[in-house]
Amino acid sequence: MRTGVFFETFRAEERLWNSPAARWWMVAFAVALFTLPFWGSNYILAIACIIGIHVIATFGLNLTTGNTGLISLSHGAFLGVGCYTVAYLGKLGVPFYLTLPIAGCVAALLGVIVGLPSLRVKGIYLAIATLAAHFLLTFIFREWTPVTGGIQGTSIPKAELFGYKLTGDRDHFYLIFVIAFIMGIMARNLGRTYIGRAFIAVRDRDISAEILGVNLLRTKLLAFAIGAFYAGVAGGVLGYFYGAITPEYFTLTLSIFYLAAVIVGGLGSVLGSIFGAVFMTFVPETLRLLANIGAQWMPGLAGIVLPMGQVVFGLLIILFLVFEPHGITAIWRRTKRFFHLWPFKT
Repeated sequence: MRTGVFFETFRAEERLWNSPAARWWMVAFAVALFTLPFWGSNYILAIACIIGIHVIATFGLNLTTGNTGLISLSHGAFLGVGCYTVAYLGKLGVPFYLTLPIAGCVAALLGVIVGLPSLRVKGIYLAIATLAAHFLLTFIFREWTPVTGGIQGTSIPKAELFGYKLTGDRDHFYLIFVIAFIMGIMARNLGRTYIGRAFIAVRDRDISAEILGVNLLRTKLLAFAIGAFYAGVAGGVLGYFYGAITPEYFTLTLSIFYLAAVIVGGLGSVLGSIFGAVFMTFVPETLRLLANIGAQWMPGLAGIVLPMGQVVFGLLIILFLVFEPHGITAIWRRTKRFFHLWPFKT
């Protein structure tokens, strides 16, 4: 029975995986994940790719909202910025390994602009300000036809590496999850730096953080910039995965989806971002499967169940806020603690 993890140095305490068991489990998970294209069906691969994109985007919103406490309802629009940037640069012949970071930087720049109201307002007022930015960006997506293609949308050239074009879910699977793995480690390491600790200090009490020497201007704008950077990269990967995109994808519902994923998974936690993205991806997919199964006996059931996706999102947010404010991450930690101490009581 594992009774504890003891550290002799601060460097040992700050390791990403602080025990041999955690490192072995991580290796096993990585092996199972990256061998998925060899044994998974096309349906499983497609769902896995979508989950990977959502995980990258949720990492970013969790840094902005979960770690720093700044509510953002424009996260879905930042994905659109990244997607259209990749589409525009791809048509100019820029390779994907340059378009993705550029897309993230363009989204980060806009994130700084959108985050400017956070210097004067907070809470619901900041949410309304970011909501206005979302509608402004979606308006640009619809009307800036030379760049975005307008309502008809635009196509994205295939990503190409050393002359090999990435086509199909199996090729995009590795692109998505390599990026997700890298950005997950970046998000985890950020929490151990001065910037990450400043984010948490601003979230807990911004006035006290400023008294202690935290620069509120720089910290809040940096939180918006980093969160938007993640969203921009996720949007770029989304564009390569779908191959074509229209403004209808980047609706307010998408921003609500990511906010729900952060709350359901666990605020301020990298693991919570993963849990939340996986859970919220399976909710509408489960409803769709239930509707298809039930339609065999009740033909009109699909028309009733499928529109309930938005209702389910709202109920999940309410239920987790009331009964489990720390999200699925807290449930996971209690479960691990139970098995660590079994058969003794916690």
